[in-house]
Amino acid sequence: MSEFEPGQPTLVAKTTVPVLRILGRNPGPMTGPGTNTYLIGHERLCLLDPGPVNDAQLDSFLEAIGNARLEYILVTHTHGDHSPGAFPLQEATGAELVGIPAPDAEGQDNSFSPARLWRHGDILDCGEYSIQLVHTPGHVSNHVCYLLEQEKLLFTGDHVLQGTTSVILPPDGDMSDYLDSLRYLQSLDLTFFAPGHGDVMDQPEKELKNLVAHRLRREQKVINCLTKLGSSEIDSLVLSVYDDVAQHLIPWAKRTLLAHLIKLEREGRVSSENDLYTLTQQE
Repeated sequence: MSEFEPGQPTLVAKTTVPVLRILGRNPGPMTGPGTNTYLIGHERLCLLDPGPVNDAQLDSFLEAIGNARLEYILVTHTHGDHSPGAFPLQEATGAELVGIPAPDAEGQDNSFSPARLWRHGDILDCGEYSIQLVHTPGHVSNHVCYLLEQEKLLFTGDHVLQGTTSVILPPDGDMSDYLDSLRYLQSLDLTFFAPGHGDVMDQPEKELKNLVAHRLRREQKVINCLTKLGSSEIDSLVLSVYDDVAQHLIPWAKRTLLAHLIKLEREGRVSSENDLYTLTQQE
């Protein structure tokens, strides 16, 4: 059980710039204890990923903000467990929305509409601290991580999760982009990861190395299974490639398997015809 209570602000790390985690009221199979919202700063505040619309959670945010000024509402991506609460919070505070609007894809929150176009490398100057936008497509195309520069703390949304891996959701999500984004993060000097679900991680380099290795092992397992099967429909293939995954997670594993297959097909290593996937060369 999580030590964090929904709606209760709790310091997440020993940092000069205060960072409070406010756990969402949306526990579930894919959200764990709930979505993590983060409140950053002393007087000029940023709030990251307000989660779903929930009146009690909005009240918790406003109580945590108190008499300080909420300048920005940051959104890592526009899935329903991360961004819909941004609009009512903006209405209540007048804070500016930061993030990339929803792509034309399934399960997106089209209510999220920033007033300006935000890009990779943009910096929010909040006086005592600054936050840099780091575009990290993969899970979905509009995913953004946010770097609290003074603390080398990266808010990772669903790009890097604690204790599990991100689902890649094609056609908008892309496995090649996901791996490229992980490798880009490996080039940064980071001290902490604050994920969208789970606890803060203090070994970013190790986490990234493990994630890249995990994805490449899974890709090799796709190849090994296709070598053994000759050719396969995805519904059969997923049971072999993800034979280590609980049954209730198989539909999500199937989405990520499709992302692997799209990558391999783009690289000329797999072909598909009539919903059958086949290796194009012996590995």
